[in-house]
Amino acid sequence: MRLALPALLLAAALAGCASDGRSPPSLAPRAAEAIDPRLPIIDRSGELPADPALLAQLQDALARARAAAGRAEPAIATARSAVGSAGARDSESWISAQQLVSVAVAAREPFTTALGDFDRLISARIVSGGRLVPRDIAAAREAAASLSELDRRQGEELSVLQARLR
Repeated sequence: MRLALPALLLAAALAGCASDGRSPPSLAPRAAEAIDPRLPIIDRSGELPADPALLAQLQDALARARAAAGRAEPAIATARSAVGSAGARDSESWISAQQLVSVAVAAREPFTTALGDFDRLISARIVSGGRLVPRDIAAAREAAASLSELDRRQGEELSVLQARLR
């Protein structure tokens, strides 16, 4: 009985090695094994041209955002002037300045919407698995930096105006 159990296990193990009539896989070197893993991988993606359609969309989104920011500038200038001449807290001029700062903040809404559209344009391309070459990425970063600076400047100015009214 003791000898029968190991013999059965050995027979079961050897049964897994039995041939099904097909030839066994070749043990010859594969093509991938001929590549030296120490060789550097040369990135030629920088040579690829930018996607003209994406660049056009980026320029359109950038133009829309800049135009929206430009339309907010007069409201910000009016608020700046009103805050500069605002009287004591709760006076008519102070209340008017508060309202004009609120108008300026609201005037920036199309700009912030355009910023979101710009971000969605890039993220949609990434999520869809679309091709983004270094030149596309560089153009998007440059446009984003320009819009970010504009957003920072306007937002900072409005924050200063609001702080002056507190």
